Amino acid sequence: MATYFSSCSPVPALIIVFSDYLSTLCLIEAGKKGGFTVDIIHRDSLLSPTYNPSVTRFERLQNAFHRSVSRANNFKKCAISPQQISTQIVPNGGSYLMKISFGTPSVDTLAIADTGSDLIWIQCKPCEQCYKQNAPLFDPTKSSTYRNLLCSSKECDLLGTGFNGCSSKANACEYAYQYGDSSLTNGLLGTETITLGSTSSGRSVPLPRKIFGCGHNNDGTFSERESGLVGLGGGPLSLISQLKTSIGGKFSYCLVPLDKVNVTSKLNFGSEAVVSGADVISTPLVTKNPGTFYYVTLEGISVGNKRLTYKSSSKVGVDEGNIILDSGTTLTFLPSDFYQNLESEVKNLINGESVPDPQGLFSLCYTADTDVNVPITAHFTGADVKLKPLNTFVGISEEVVCFAFIPQNGLSIFGNIAQMDFLIGHDLEKRKVYFKPVDCTKH
Repeated sequence: MATYFSSCSPVPALIIVFSDYLSTLCLIEAGKKGGFTVDIIHRDSLLSPTYNPSVTRFERLQNAFHRSVSRANNFKKCAISPQQISTQIVPNGGSYLMKISFGTPSVDTLAIADTGSDLIWIQCKPCEQCYKQNAPLFDPTKSSTYRNLLCSSKECDLLGTGFNGCSSKANACEYAYQYGDSSLTNGLLGTETITLGSTSSGRSVPLPRKIFGCGHNNDGTFSERESGLVGLGGGPLSLISQLKTSIGGKFSYCLVPLDKVNVTSKLNFGSEAVVSGADVISTPLVTKNPGTFYYVTLEGISVGNKRLTYKSSSKVGVDEGNIILDSGTTLTFLPSDFYQNLESEVKNLINGESVPDPQGLFSLCYTADTDVNVPITAHFTGADVKLKPLNTFVGISEEVVCFAFIPQNGLSIFGNIAQMDFLIGHDLEKRKVYFKPVDCTKH
């Protein structure tokens, strides 16, 4: 039986911005099905290193809302051509940052991490064309554990037929990714020892022979602090998938409400991520393309006693896997026709006159003294998730609160406000997502 420790070392080895959350990771030493835990800190919390006291709470919220919209707008299917994989990510938008080390001896880097992307990559020497970064470029020739992958390797095939190439240099596998905002990375696919975290004994945990991209041509909306990107989606090249057996395919998180600025919560992996108890409900994960996202089936939403079937006007029934769970998107995005029906039912149960959103983002708003405690339940297949007002309305100023759902005719997204004060677990082996209502400030 594996042994687990509950405390982190004084100097954490992993820093994450979990979309709008900043996290400190303590990697717990464990056996084959071991686990590790991350403290989640909202990026606007008083505990966050990025906290700016000159910015008001509502200005921070507006920034988060606009990041959310930018992220959702880029969750679109792009045309795919050879040597290109189109993914849905805004590298400086709704992603989070991760301190991760590469090579032997290990070299620390700070990379974007994102549940809406798969490939792990960093900028490498020699750099034909790279964006400016503060940290030194990773030099694979200085690492004793770096290996190029061959064009004929099964790992190269994971890029997808037509999306990989073959370098004239030593028959090495080439990759080319282009993201939804036209940011790009090209380079060689290889394996390397990746080092994460720190045990309570102060020992870092090496992860040998992990697949990653050594980027020699990279450009886009990356900042100087970022050396690359770590994909945490469901595709075969993501860090989650590459750690799948060691963590049993399990991870869970619990997001504290926006107004809890002095409290942290947890992001758990492996055996630490099991969600249990009498009040746990679950819904199947649906396998769809692209495999990056965590798809579930939303059958309907109830407002009071009125249940609305979740479908667009052009559909006869409910599609399986019609919405993704995304902790990296703040708001919830629904098809416009369904949203209009939902908004109408919500308005019917609120005793008050709606007011316009001065920013023009939200469709339904009220004065802050209005009672917006409307019973709303999201009906996923096999799981009726009862939402509280903190999941459905958000204050945008001292005077105004708005419905935290947005109409959009694109990929539907169940965002992180709707997930707050739920312990949400993903089991990729059983292909299930678990929901447990909890007080995340105490979990």
